[in-house]
Amino acid sequence: MTVSTVKTDHASAAVPPVARPSAPAHIIRDDAEAIAIAHALAAEFVKGASRRDRERIWPVAELDAFSQSGLWSINVPKEFGGPELSYATLVKVIEIISAADSSIGQVAQNHLGIIAAIRTVSDVEQQKLLFTEALKGTRFGNAFSEFGSKRAADFETRFTDAGDHVVVNGRKFYSSGALLAHLVPIVALDDEGRAWYAIADRGAPGLTVIDDWSSFGQRTTLSGTVIIDNVKVPKTYLVPGYKGYDKPTADGAIFQIIQVAVDTGIAQAAIDETVHFVRTRSRAWIDSGFDNAWDDPYTIQAVGDLTLRLHAAQALLEKAGHAIDKAVAEPTAETVAHAQIVTAEAKILSTEIAIAATNKLFELAGTRSTLAEHNLDRHWRNARTHTLHDPVRWKYSILGKYFLNGENPPLHAWS
Repeated sequence: MTVSTVKTDHASAAVPPVARPSAPAHIIRDDAEAIAIAHALAAEFVKGASRRDRERIWPVAELDAFSQSGLWSINVPKEFGGPELSYATLVKVIEIISAADSSIGQVAQNHLGIIAAIRTVSDVEQQKLLFTEALKGTRFGNAFSEFGSKRAADFETRFTDAGDHVVVNGRKFYSSGALLAHLVPIVALDDEGRAWYAIADRGAPGLTVIDDWSSFGQRTTLSGTVIIDNVKVPKTYLVPGYKGYDKPTADGAIFQIIQVAVDTGIAQAAIDETVHFVRTRSRAWIDSGFDNAWDDPYTIQAVGDLTLRLHAAQALLEKAGHAIDKAVAEPTAETVAHAQIVTAEAKILSTEIAIAATNKLFELAGTRSTLAEHNLDRHWRNARTHTLHDPVRWKYSILGKYFLNGENPPLHAWS
């Protein structure tokens, strides 16, 4: 049986870079404007979401609108001209966008995480340089993970010093956002084994991005292969990422919390689809004694349960956002650990509700909801794929060690 019908017929071909924005991106004024813009964009993105998934259409225009809206710079500090909004607002934005199209929500994740890392580890001159790019509407992609290593944090990609620049060599996969990015941060090790972000121009000679992402879910994150063959990166674009994890900082929690928001967005979309289908298409069960599917007491109970669990996940997500705000402002072992713990709690609930809601959709909506014309299985496929980013079973371990033995979570991008 063939599960995935993703088209990667030309996967061996390099994809040319996209043009940089011709005009500066909008600068968000406050949290309310950010939420309003997210809702407006989501209303447009949802219109073509099913078709983009079905036919694996690249969201080129959608990403341009998203990044030019100002939502990709909302965590740029005020001192550099950015909005510096709360992380509670940032994750609500990602949730809203992800409810419309979770692939588009995920593509922004690494960009926002890199902006946070630059704030943590870069000197003032580098911050000014790179934050200016973000405020222009420049999109940062990602070339972090590698396919064949034993563990996610094991990297073979390295760089060598060449005077005013470094030369990077390696191969990456799971590179969400790289294909349609303007700059590609590459995680590469120096001679001491320390991890840096070598931020290469998307069109740099030797940087090849291949569209070979064949997963059954999150199809248009375009998370394929990046080949790095003697790619030159100016030292001004070499960010000491390792400094974000050699002492307590919020960097790991920030990368994590955005993943949580993608999953709550998927859950919201699935519940909304369930309600709509039950109200407009589903038939009452033969033994129920009701004329309408929405009067079925078991369906009513199930929708109430799913909604309650989603609201619990969303509440923890907001709480985690505020905890991260505090950890960014006052990075101590205590504030960072608290942000990590609340984010881990939210990650557990968001994973569980995303999978439950996307699965329950079909049980409550009935057999006709499985017809290909509705493409409702995309929500389950997206939830199942995205929640594999890091195992929730290890989140329980983090919580148990913290609450039982007072052990703080490890410092890395998965915690």
